[in-house]
Amino acid sequence: MSLSDSLQILKHKEFRFFVLARFFLTLAIQMQMSTINLQIYYEYSKEEIVLGMIGLTEALPFIATSFFSGHIADIISRRRILLIGCVALLLGSLFLFGFSNSLFAWVQGFGMYALFAVVFVFGIIRSFLAVSTHPFMSQIIPRELYTQSATWNSTAWHIGSILGPVLAGILFGYNHSFHANWCYGITCVLFICALICFALIKSKPMPVKSKEETFLESMTVGVKFVFNNKLVLSALSLDLFAVLFGGAVALVPAFTDKILHLGPEAYGLLRTAPAVGAVLMAFYLAVKPPAKNAGISLLAGVAAFGLFTILFAVSTNYWLAFGMLLMTGAFDNISVVVRHSILQLSTPDEMRGRVAAVNSIFIGSSNEIGAFESGVAARLLGLVPSIAFGGVMTILVVLGVHKLNPDLKKLDITKLE
Repeated sequence: MSLSDSLQILKHKEFRFFVLARFFLTLAIQMQMSTINLQIYYEYSKEEIVLGMIGLTEALPFIATSFFSGHIADIISRRRILLIGCVALLLGSLFLFGFSNSLFAWVQGFGMYALFAVVFVFGIIRSFLAVSTHPFMSQIIPRELYTQSATWNSTAWHIGSILGPVLAGILFGYNHSFHANWCYGITCVLFICALICFALIKSKPMPVKSKEETFLESMTVGVKFVFNNKLVLSALSLDLFAVLFGGAVALVPAFTDKILHLGPEAYGLLRTAPAVGAVLMAFYLAVKPPAKNAGISLLAGVAAFGLFTILFAVSTNYWLAFGMLLMTGAFDNISVVVRHSILQLSTPDEMRGRVAAVNSIFIGSSNEIGAFESGVAARLLGLVPSIAFGGVMTILVVLGVHKLNPDLKKLDITKLE
């Protein structure tokens, strides 16, 4: 595929708005969560376990509401869910702005627990956004462009992931008079931009269900589909355990402080290293998508992610650590593109929301649970050994999935179409 071919999808006006909305939304979320992490770590408690608790606080409500949100995403306009979600995030960001400026005196006494409460609510909101985003994208573009859409969607997400922590780290670290105030002020503007972009996309009709279902049947149909599809289950399992054990990113504030002996301004750039690698890989995948050799690319990508996680753990030089994290992001993006392509091509339209809910529990919440696991492991094993342990476990997971499903390495995405 040539570069001009990979750019064909950008001729779709609504997809361009979608990619912009995805970028603004990701940038705002990453900046907001990075600021919360920095506030809690530097202003309240310099403990790795506290960083892990932030992830768990978001993951628990996310998991608890995902099956319900998946059901809702298959019966209510996904565009409407995205618009409401943006408004809810905007209100949360306004609250954080007021909290950091001491505008809410009665809340100040709660300290970091007020921030944890916002993270908890954010987990609920994110569960609805997670099950609506990819299904809505599938309604915008023709089926033959699904693989390209996964690549560009991933690119928008990762660019937002690059800039968010950098901006948070710079504003929080270089000018202590600003602290979190400007960070939350900027996220308010970004959430408004995302809201406008989603609003510029026309609402799409909901797919007609092939059969009537009870509420309980509707809630469980996504689980049944995933566990009855060996290919989908294998791809999700790989990402689940890789993210669960390879949660080194959650410990970057502590790693920057205790291993590299640098401040929060250095955290921002280091935190974005995986996203930089992912974007570089995305440009390569846009020209040479992992299609006919998708299975081998998936297994090799996750294994390499584990290897570079181990190398990051033993890095004592800032730029070496940056390079290792960059490589984890690059190889992780291969699995992201392959997994999204499998889900888009294998899932019937009328159950995309519910299958996306299962995918979100497998992948989305595993980021936060992985952060908690990393925090606990760091307390038990030490900071460096805990990160290396995660990389080793990731490689073992790849070997295990390959043994259980040896046909995965033969996967050819073009045959799914």
